[in-house]
Amino acid sequence: MNDFWTLTPDEWTAIRLSLLVATVAVVASLPFGLATAWVLARREFWGKSLLNGIVHLPLVLPPVVTGYLLLISFGRKGPAGQFFEQCCGLVFSFRWTGAALACAVMGFPLMVRAIRLSLESVDRRLEDAAGTLGANPPWVFLTVTLPLIAPGVIAGMILCFARAMGEFGATITFVSNIPGETQTLPSAIYTFTQVPGGDEGALRLTLVSLVISMGALIASEWLARRAGGAGRIAS
Repeated sequence: MNDFWTLTPDEWTAIRLSLLVATVAVVASLPFGLATAWVLARREFWGKSLLNGIVHLPLVLPPVVTGYLLLISFGRKGPAGQFFEQCCGLVFSFRWTGAALACAVMGFPLMVRAIRLSLESVDRRLEDAAGTLGANPPWVFLTVTLPLIAPGVIAGMILCFARAMGEFGATITFVSNIPGETQTLPSAIYTFTQVPGGDEGALRLTLVSLVISMGALIASEWLARRAGGAGRIAS
């Protein structure tokens, strides 16, 4: 029984890679998530419904389709892939960076939705009052709006992180399942289920995934309460 809880070096690698990929996905998508949520919550324009549909498309598309679209767009022969490789030497296909991109795309709708709902619940009179006192719009957003929507931002980040930790279909389609490079926890679990005698390893990594996900949700709740309290004090 003691051997059951002993993780192999390859399993540790998959865990570390999953945490790295999920963290990079959240950090990289947060600025875009804030901007997109603000546009959808505060602006009326032609094509708003189309933009909203595009943002939420990964939620309804089969993950394999999303992964394939990423492959033909950000692969070495894709237009975006060639641009990033020539511009800054950044390669996505069959690299952990591609796994982070796939996870960011899949978790982005959840982040945007949580932030947008928080923005729509903000009392605009508080922002207007700050504006009448001479604060410019960016300063109003940083000092008034952002503290008020902090719980939604944190919730969106945690949802994106949790989605990234569990992402499988788009990732394996886009970057394959390469041990030490693109093999995250879901991919490692899938690999264990495909080999004889791999049930123990699959169960072990499943429990690890449960612990990480539950820890993230508990941390999200605690941070959201702290941020909510700070926002009420600031207002």
